[in-house]
Amino acid sequence: MFTGIVEEVGFVLLCERGHISVQCATVVGDMTLGASIAVNGVCLTAVEIRPDGFSADLAQETLDRTNLGDLEPGDPVNLERPLMLQTRLSGHIVQGHVDGTGVLESRDEQGITVQAPKDLDRFLVYKGSICLDGISLTIASVHEGLVKVAIIPHTWEATNLQARKPGDRINIECDIIAKHVDRLVGAKSLTG
Repeated sequence: MFTGIVEEVGFVLLCERGHISVQCATVVGDMTLGASIAVNGVCLTAVEIRPDGFSADLAQETLDRTNLGDLEPGDPVNLERPLMLQTRLSGHIVQGHVDGTGVLESRDEQGITVQAPKDLDRFLVYKGSICLDGISLTIASVHEGLVKVAIIPHTWEATNLQARKPGDRINIECDIIAKHVDRLVGAKSLTG
């Protein structure tokens, strides 16, 4: 479980054949073999830890559903260690289970606009939470799958957003509470 508050921007060293290697410093400080780590919002398992980074395996489901397969050496990635129970929840509850990818339509220092897949539209609400490439954000507006989020200067500087460009695929994780409510309401209407 994560919060969507990016701790560090790392850099891809290698991403091929179901394996990713990332250069970083902060998140490996207390990392242990087998630990969870969010890479662009995707929950991965550290299979190798080095003083200057870590490596993880990528399942085919991960490659099919996220933008991790698009990464090349040198690309910046957002990194976050898992939530500790004694830590404040500064963002929102993020599982690292990406629902799909959207396309970055526009970006500037004030915000970004992402075209989300139609099947995620029912989970996107004005002032609701969304996780984009592992960043906990608040939806400023949503219309026909076009999701706009405001970006504060700290988020712009502390994440990989400034390196993103229109046309890039962005990992999207919808709010888990919205997904559960949708499931429960759907189940009730089927039985009632």
